[in-house]
Amino acid sequence: MARIVSLGSALQDIYLIDRDDFVGAKIGAETIFSKVLIGSKIDIDRLSYEVGGGGTNSAVAFARHGHEAIFLGNIGRDSAGEAVLECLDREGIDNTFVNILPRINTGCSVVMLDVKSGERTILTHRGASAEFHNLDENVLDQIHPDWLYVTSLRGDMDTLLRFFEKAKSIGCKIMFNPGKNEIIEQKKLLGLLEDVDILLLNKEEAAQLVPGQVLAELLSHLSNYVPACIITVGSMGAIATDGTDTYRFGIYEDIPVRDTTGAGDAFGAGFLAHFAAGKSFRSSLIFAAANSTSVVNKLGAKRGILTGKEKLHPMPIQKI
Repeated sequence: MARIVSLGSALQDIYLIDRDDFVGAKIGAETIFSKVLIGSKIDIDRLSYEVGGGGTNSAVAFARHGHEAIFLGNIGRDSAGEAVLECLDREGIDNTFVNILPRINTGCSVVMLDVKSGERTILTHRGASAEFHNLDENVLDQIHPDWLYVTSLRGDMDTLLRFFEKAKSIGCKIMFNPGKNEIIEQKKLLGLLEDVDILLLNKEEAAQLVPGQVLAELLSHLSNYVPACIITVGSMGAIATDGTDTYRFGIYEDIPVRDTTGAGDAFGAGFLAHFAAGKSFRSSLIFAAANSTSVVNKLGAKRGILTGKEKLHPMPIQKI
């Protein structure tokens, strides 16, 4: 198994779960929660406290797969930070390199979830997970990871550059799943990709980075920057290439969606968890799809994360 560092955010997710008051209503092309009125007091059915954030979500996927998982990120000195540390301990994730910022709260999200439709609205205070400039890339010299898995750093391109250059200098491979704050820094992001081994984007993000609207065209353009690339299209599946073979596939299984929080993290980290265990590119794509499907069938970003020991059923995947 591999030693994998997850660099990214850690948050506490507080779910407000209700069957009646968070019902969606259409206004033009938009949907709103139709029964939530300003100034009102609303009784909800139940609460659930979870731990989220791309950095911890991916670390859990690696740990459950049997890898040596290390989380690198920031939390505050508060109850939400304690919840993050308890989660890392419970999952067997190394938290040696977690930074505690005493004057900043741990990131926190309030998730308003309609259990009938699976639709949710998330109110997020990034807190300590909006800060990454304090992180020291030289810790990679101590860890000597095989892989660095990076989710969004809120557009902190300088920190990304420092970590990518350090990773490459010690022979560490990089899988990168940027967010919207990195995508808007188009020129800087494209420059960073020369150090990236595997890039994960959704279709909208890919179309903001390179020319094209058709999946195959987007993938072809991105392949000029990275050896391997995966572009997801939500319920329409994904397209991916390892530089030699290209695959097009749909979702793993058509099941009711309970909560889409963490689906992207489950796909990306699920892929690397399988791939870093020595599985083929094609097999890792199937596991990524299965992992994402399992996560959206459960509440929260972590409950459905698979271990890699499950027996997966076949799914349509086409080599093109």
